[in-house]
Amino acid sequence: TTTTTTTKSNNDNSGGSLQPQIRFRTHFVNSVFDVMTHLGWLHVDDDSWDFYWCDVGWIRESFDGRALRDHARVCHFPTHYELTRKDHMAKNLKKMRRRLERDEGKGAGKKCEFMPETFWLPHDYSIFVEEFKRRPGSVWIMKPVGSAQGKGIFLITKLNELMEFKRDNRFGEKDSSKPAYIVQRYLPNPYLVGGKKFDLRIYVLVTSYQPLTFWLYREGFARFSQHPFSMEDLSNAFVHLTNVAIQKTAKDYDKSKGCKWLMSQVKRYIKVMHGAEACDLMLAEMDNIIITSLQAVQPVMFSDKHCFELYGYDIMIDNDLKPWLIEVNASPSLTADTASDYKFKYGMLEDMFTVLNIDERRCGDELRVGGFDLMWKNGPVYIPFKEGTSGSSTSVRNSNLGGDISDRKENLLRIHARLREYQSKTKDGAPLASHPPGFTKKQRGKSAKEKKSKRQDGTAKGNNISTTTATT
Repeated sequence: TTTTTTTKSNNDNSGGSLQPQIRFRTHFVNSVFDVMTHLGWLHVDDDSWDFYWCDVGWIRESFDGRALRDHARVCHFPTHYELTRKDHMAKNLKKMRRRLERDEGKGAGKKCEFMPETFWLPHDYSIFVEEFKRRPGSVWIMKPVGSAQGKGIFLITKLNELMEFKRDNRFGEKDSSKPAYIVQRYLPNPYLVGGKKFDLRIYVLVTSYQPLTFWLYREGFARFSQHPFSMEDLSNAFVHLTNVAIQKTAKDYDKSKGCKWLMSQVKRYIKVMHGAEACDLMLAEMDNIIITSLQAVQPVMFSDKHCFELYGYDIMIDNDLKPWLIEVNASPSLTADTASDYKFKYGMLEDMFTVLNIDERRCGDELRVGGFDLMWKNGPVYIPFKEGTSGSSTSVRNSNLGGDISDRKENLLRIHARLREYQSKTKDGAPLASHPPGFTKKQRGKSAKEKKSKRQDGTAKGNNISTTTATT
């Protein structure tokens, strides 16, 4: 049994209150380690941890939720690969499309049309050859199914290039140590800024798959290629691959500047160039990508109460402003390339730990925490229109991709102040309108009775979250 100690949090947003000291374990030395240390958590190297920022290898080989204390948390779901392996994601999206078309009609399957045609080799080789022949002159991109950072990726335009690859036995069932590949239709018309290609990294925090619950971070970033886009030289990785791991090896790479824009900058640029309506439509399609992809894997995802996952969605925009899902990362890089990159990732992780609430620093019913917005909780989350906002509806979906996070510190301070007020009123015996979970058994029991009473009165209807108590 872990000995619990108390410590004063180093985090300025904690309000200076005494908190149980959280023990964390990780072998990563990056912004994750810095944030947990700054929160006043204690780093341990044994199994006495309360929080483990592990790698995907550990979660596959060693995770056993039954052996963990109730409050313990780990940063991956055991079957994360259903979303983050390119072949599994493509398979699950195809199943989702068939299910929608069967249940709602063929038109319903269009909501899954956000991933380029994808084939898993060698399993889909014959099907791919047929599709290749139907699209003469098209370009295809080959990717190892379990790789990252642009490793092992190349483009092909001729079937004999694939035949040579096949004979080279880099994929196949004879040698399981060699990676399987997927082949995708390459987007020949990416949206360009200054003549350069880019993709978007968007962060989604899933805290549960049963029920599906996830938060969308307002800020993200665009990763630019170093060289102007052209289809003339398909072998030039600095033109076609936007991965920072690839781009920073270019001779003309400027480490002090990097090759990134913030998502908010991209949003402003699109609005100026194409108007607010076109930009809003593009962002709504990105919301659909996130929602549909998570719904597609929900039936096959092993959801354990100890698990959460911070996913890195990679999305590319074509010159018609249509977003395309490229891949989803289970371990998005949290190592910073520049000072501004470090500031961004540090703030996002600080907000993420507040959402997870392992050290009980918020009430638990907030719809916004720092830069994270609760976008889905067993159904879409809505908030009322703010004063002065145009629209025919009385509410909007709680999604603010590319939105303002300049007030994230103030938001956290209000959240912690609200918690202290709640604790003070509870201590004094004052009646409260709601009883947030996570404190004493008596309080949790009272909350459960109130919820049961509401259900009997018919006030808890549908899957949507009430929008009248949003904390901003």
